[in-house]
Amino acid sequence: MKTLFKTKLLVASLALALTACQQEKPSKVENPEAPKKVIDNLEEKVMEMVDGEKELSLAEQAEVLSKKYIIADLHVDVPYRLENKYDDVSKATEAGDFDYPRAKAGGLSAPFMSIYVPASLEFEDGDSTALANKLIDSVEAIVNNAPDKFALAYSVKQMQENFEKGLISLPMGMENGSPIAGDLKNLEHFYNRGIRYITLSHSLSNHISDSSYDEKRPNGGLSEFGKELVGAMNNTGVMIDISHVSDEAFYDVMEVSKVPAIASHSSARHFTPGFERNMSDDMIKALAENGGVIFINFGSTFVHEPSRASYGAISKAVEGFMKESGIDDSSDPRVVEWRKNFIKENPFIFADIEVVLDHFDHVIKLVGVDHVGIGSDYDGVGDSLPTGLKDAASFPNLIEGFLRRGYSEEDIEKIMSGNLIRVWQQVEAFAEQN
Repeated sequence: MKTLFKTKLLVASLALALTACQQEKPSKVENPEAPKKVIDNLEEKVMEMVDGEKELSLAEQAEVLSKKYIIADLHVDVPYRLENKYDDVSKATEAGDFDYPRAKAGGLSAPFMSIYVPASLEFEDGDSTALANKLIDSVEAIVNNAPDKFALAYSVKQMQENFEKGLISLPMGMENGSPIAGDLKNLEHFYNRGIRYITLSHSLSNHISDSSYDEKRPNGGLSEFGKELVGAMNNTGVMIDISHVSDEAFYDVMEVSKVPAIASHSSARHFTPGFERNMSDDMIKALAENGGVIFINFGSTFVHEPSRASYGAISKAVEGFMKESGIDDSSDPRVVEWRKNFIKENPFIFADIEVVLDHFDHVIKLVGVDHVGIGSDYDGVGDSLPTGLKDAASFPNLIEGFLRRGYSEEDIEKIMSGNLIRVWQQVEAFAEQN
């Protein structure tokens, strides 16, 4: 259906969008002139709409919608990015995919900060729990250093209140449950520190759940402690995230959980056959029957089979060079230089925004618009992001794509944050009753 924006209903929204966009300009976007042109013309468009003589283009409608509603992105890897190399994300940064100016320009108002803990720490001489606490400290520091720009969000209500104040919420999700360390007291501890979802495993099977990436499946799905943890998460008010887990563990969650679960940053396996990290159609249907939501990952190798093949060919070539050269460290400058030259002659095949939109379409046709959302994996998928979705300033491009494909304003609001709000409120309500 064609979405028309009528004068009296949207003048106020346009004015709010103009104010928000003028606060900061994005530090880098794929085509900086395009969003700048839209922003610069918004004041003129407001006046035209007051006169009731003009309607907005799809790009302008998308710009308005990006500021009118909360955009929640369920997975942004800022904390670990800053752990590796500090950046002041309250200002424009050259590195990464997220900073305040780009988020504000894109309308991103609730990026979930991923408290990512490498899977290897559970099996090496490391302390997963300590690292998780350190990364939470770093999120709190972002807020404390720029309270006029960012705010923590421990609940749906806080997220909504922050949006009304013009602040970007930084809710938190833990990627990899290893910091729980087999002790439910740690679940309570991390809940009190603001963790509102936990991705049960990551790249290796752990004491909670088997991983989709790990050939070793010691638990046969969820471990006995994992099943106990799922019940405790229900009772505590922490959303269960099934991204990264094995298929068997996913179905265990569906049996054990008494509230909807989420996939915080997964895509449709329909487009990437054999890639267990994504969700099969049957899994998406089961998640929807449970009331849950799949939040689509943007990474090219998650959404596009040619990108996966391209990445595999590059990796194989690099491994061959290292073997021939007797080099064990992939960060060796000789390897880095060789890889750079190889890619010049054999460029990585990027997905584009239309491929990402196809994943949304597929899920919606399969189970309806109530069960899909955004989980970009910004700052987590390196330089593999699709054309049109290169950073946090790109959300108007995604919304324009939805409009072009006939989605209504109501549909788009659900995708941007409405579906998250529904699940999060259900999880909150269940915990309050238990």
